Amino acid sequence: MVVDETNALLQVKGITVRFGGITALDSVSFDLPRDKICGLIGPNGAGKTTLFNCLSRLYAYQEGDLLFEGKSITDTPVHEMTQIGIGRTFQNLAMFKTMTVQENVMVGAHSKSETGFIGGLLPNAKTRKEEQHLRELADDLITRLKLTDVAHRQVGDLPFGYQKRVEFARALAAQPRLLLLDEPAAGLNHEELEDLATLIKQVRDDMGISVLLVEHHMQLVMAVSDWIVALNFGKKIAEGTPEEIQKHPDVIRAYLGGD
Repeated sequence: MVVDETNALLQVKGITVRFGGITALDSVSFDLPRDKICGLIGPNGAGKTTLFNCLSRLYAYQEGDLLFEGKSITDTPVHEMTQIGIGRTFQNLAMFKTMTVQENVMVGAHSKSETGFIGGLLPNAKTRKEEQHLRELADDLITRLKLTDVAHRQVGDLPFGYQKRVEFARALAAQPRLLLLDEPAAGLNHEELEDLATLIKQVRDDMGISVLLVEHHMQLVMAVSDWIVALNFGKKIAEGTPEEIQKHPDVIRAYLGGD
């Protein structure tokens, strides 16, 4: 899959990250087209999470550039990432556990709110109308992610698999054009993995959202990805279709060692 730069939603251009004398990413480059799922794989320490943190603007990079919709996000502050259209889930859940499922999802939707601090303290007809719109958006996502039966339960009382879905819904509530999924399969059972694969494809097919997926569960990555980028020791060692990556000698060597 050769990506036409005019169709690239995300362009990673020669990103290099150093922590002291350690090079965590070494001139990594690839493109992610619109409406596609790209898997980012590699052994532990390959640089996957470092790249995600660069895309989230949590980490600075010493060389290279990141282009989103053709524009550099190098100087974009962390708090504006959802505004430009990049959403993310994390390896470790960060739910508001005493709030309900609906309230947690609405937190994500509020990133698009036009109501300021004063408007929140002194609600009027406009702010109440916006609040109702955000609640409807949250309820639609709750239905999509099969959370209706627990919508009004506190998140902290729910099983881990449900909490993962709530986090997914919260990220989608911000209406991103690019969704970064950081090990979404961690801790899920077989049935939950199948539901997750279906959901990721629905995000691409029904909602028109591109996905960049970091995941160690290779069966999931191969099942949902249109394109895969493989890293090892901070360098890109391969990229291609799932079929090509499965047979790539450098990828096999990175995971299994030897020749």
